[in-house]
Amino acid sequence: MKTYKYFVLSIALCVLFSPYANAQFGGLGKKLFDKGAEMASGGGLNKILKQPQAITTSFNDVNKTGSKPPSFLEGQQPQPLYLLPKALAGGFKLCAGFFEMTCKSYCLHAGTRGPSKGDGYMLAPVLGPKSAVVIRILKSAETHPNVRQHDIQVLLWAIIARTRFVDMGADIKLTATTLLTTQELLMLEGGALGVLPANLMDKAKGQLPPAVQAVFEAENNIRRLAASGNSSYEEMERYAILAGLAPQPDPDVPSGIWSLHPDGYYVRYSPSSYSVTRVQVYVPKELISTKPDLVYDGPNGIACPANVGAQRLAQTNEPLNPDYTKKLNIICK
Repeated sequence: MKTYKYFVLSIALCVLFSPYANAQFGGLGKKLFDKGAEMASGGGLNKILKQPQAITTSFNDVNKTGSKPPSFLEGQQPQPLYLLPKALAGGFKLCAGFFEMTCKSYCLHAGTRGPSKGDGYMLAPVLGPKSAVVIRILKSAETHPNVRQHDIQVLLWAIIARTRFVDMGADIKLTATTLLTTQELLMLEGGALGVLPANLMDKAKGQLPPAVQAVFEAENNIRRLAASGNSSYEEMERYAILAGLAPQPDPDVPSGIWSLHPDGYYVRYSPSSYSVTRVQVYVPKELISTKPDLVYDGPNGIACPANVGAQRLAQTNEPLNPDYTKKLNIICK
């Protein structure tokens, strides 16, 4: 049965990428609007509004127990995290010490604002119906350096906007098929929505809290752009990233706060934009003596802001501008 599903999907991919399909792709927009209107009719709008987001992680999922203030380790010099040995399943094998890496990161919350000065970010798990496929994309990107960060971000925006794979434009499909196996592509189906017409969007927004309205509308616009087949990264970014500063930061979660990882080490995030985050990791000596096989694996966690108007940031194991001429000044066993 599984083999049959893969065969059918493979045939579908061939059809979708054919010149004829691309020539006819412009008509998909109307089909998506029809689909959205059909889903919203007859009480279906309430069902749409109750569907969970693709990634549901919020600050309520953060465990603040054991957190440390920004002054923790003040004055100590970190070493490059990317120089640590690679783990087979992804990430870096940890040893005792203080490490940091500036890495690629991704927005996982369309319709919100980028990182603002003073925002505190803490470690949170990746939760939601599309959590597994988002993690898989981020891990696969490590072995596909030819795939641009912008193209991966567009794919992630399409996923968190709950766009079905078959409704995505050809360029987004190409990114997905490069990073995912045929079996993993099946994870993109389910929980998807059509594009709601303007009158239904207004009706839907009237039933949502103000803080959620912008997110819902942004996702609807992203679905439309994802299906158009000719939208640019910049066009999608205009809907995904709101201009201006997010509301006042939470004074109880200051910028630079340290999270205690479930494995016992400490981690903190300092984003300079949604696409660039500096991550720092501190591993106490006594921890290594009891847990010698610790691994930091970025995609398994989200940098989650206490500020509800700011973006959740997916993390990666991909350093930006690494200097491999540097050497660790400690010996990792």
